[in-house]
Amino acid sequence: MLSLTKKTRQFIPQDLKMEWSALEPILISLLNREIKNVEELEQWLLDKSELEAALEEDFAWRYIKMTCDTKNPDLLEDFQYFATEIEPKIAPYSNELNKKLNESPFIADLDQNKYFVYLRAIENSLALFREENIPLFTELQITQQKYQGITGAMSVEINDQTYTLEQASNFLKDSKRSVREEAWNKIQNRRYVDKDQLNIIFDELVQKRHQVALNAGFENYRDYMFKALGRFDYSPQDCYDFANAIETEVVPVLKEMAQERADLMGLTDLRPWDMDVNPEGKAALKPFQNGDDLIDKSIACFSKIRPDLGEKLATMKANNLFDVESRMGKAPGGYNYPLAETGAPFIFMNSANAFRDLTTMVHEGGHAIHTFLTADLPLNDFKHCPSEVAELASMSMELLSMDQWDVYFDKPEDLIRAKKEQLADVLKTLPWVAVIDQFQHWIYTNPDHDASEREEAFKQIFTRFGAGFANWEGYENFFGNGWQKQLHLFEVPFYYIEYAIAQLGAIAVWKNYTENPDKAIDQYLAALALGYTKPMDQIYETAGIKFDFSASYVKELISFVKTELDKLG
Repeated sequence: MLSLTKKTRQFIPQDLKMEWSALEPILISLLNREIKNVEELEQWLLDKSELEAALEEDFAWRYIKMTCDTKNPDLLEDFQYFATEIEPKIAPYSNELNKKLNESPFIADLDQNKYFVYLRAIENSLALFREENIPLFTELQITQQKYQGITGAMSVEINDQTYTLEQASNFLKDSKRSVREEAWNKIQNRRYVDKDQLNIIFDELVQKRHQVALNAGFENYRDYMFKALGRFDYSPQDCYDFANAIETEVVPVLKEMAQERADLMGLTDLRPWDMDVNPEGKAALKPFQNGDDLIDKSIACFSKIRPDLGEKLATMKANNLFDVESRMGKAPGGYNYPLAETGAPFIFMNSANAFRDLTTMVHEGGHAIHTFLTADLPLNDFKHCPSEVAELASMSMELLSMDQWDVYFDKPEDLIRAKKEQLADVLKTLPWVAVIDQFQHWIYTNPDHDASEREEAFKQIFTRFGAGFANWEGYENFFGNGWQKQLHLFEVPFYYIEYAIAQLGAIAVWKNYTENPDKAIDQYLAALALGYTKPMDQIYETAGIKFDFSASYVKELISFVKTELDKLG
């Protein structure tokens, strides 16, 4: 029951080699196929989708293996082969196939209820395509990977032992302030060693991205990416307004919480190394022992929500679709990578046996459930949800799963602590997202800036949203370099505001759950099962919530979180 097998291919060979000599004839056959009616058009779409799924899964495994071991040159070469020898050659054919679809006389006969979102994306892709951008995309892919190579090699020595930065961050929860300060300084100093190298890489990325935008007829990369990401439902101005709402409604709450922290700790001044420790001096929460224990407890947690959800994670474990523990040479961060043909995902993360790893696991687990629920949608593109929907899946699961966290915690008081920490993190997410999003707006609307100007812009924006609610005096160099830890800036530009939009949605889903648990979960799963077959507002509506990030909605939901925090004591 737990074994996974790929669906039998109906169009492309079962043993297709991912080499250009094997791929090009298939693309040519799709391009040249005569289509005489709408039924044949739909079959053509299914065949095209099958090829796309095979290509996606092949690329997925190259990426996964490379991030699991960034020191292995063979894995890097395999990844770069796809990026340099396959993707650039496929791009022109993909554009021609989109043209063939868009120009088909039978496109009007397709069920518009079923295909509206898909056809809208095809038109958008055609409008953006430029032949001269193909080599730039290849160069960007390769340059972006350098970030993982550099950050994956970072480590520090503490007490004569070597730790990855993720592992070293556990010392920031130590009750001894001197221990925390030493660990924080070592982590920051290690990041600072590669500051200039990462700035050079980022300068190159900014210039290449700006050129992509110019080639496509846009004034700047920000405007290009709003189009490329298919942001049909909101504008750059909406992002500025959202940031203002976060500044007005969320930052004061967090400032008040920081003062309470300082009072509990008996400090007149909170420093950056004082922000993760328990303010009452309690030991850091330990919800699991190791990676296997984390996976097993997460399966039990999801099973308590709904038995079939736990079965999905158990299937992943049985098929070795987890790599969760932090180690040297492993890329930073965490992700859920869908395997398009297999119909299941791979979860990658850097567990250091900390509470945050629990929330990362249930977050990525939410993505995983989304992958399973969309696996049988007929077209591969139906599974490509916008991030505002994808992150709704993951961030909602962080909150929906909280009532089942007793599988991680034996003591009721630890469970209450965990919930309080999670809700505090929900609030802290919003200003940091605003910082990164506003920073990106500045970066790409000022593409000729240099590294020092970029650092100054980050300082100003970070300060506006509370600067982590700590005193950084004497550490201005680290303060201005804080943006470099954010992988998204290097690898997935403009993918960040979605976290805040989805965080609001997740709070709304959880609010529904507190009122009617079964109905809320039913609506949540029904929304995920849609994939991207409906416009975003309809998907949110199916989840029982609004697609809304107005100031009044922010205020309403933040007030709800504060009330729930107060109930926990």
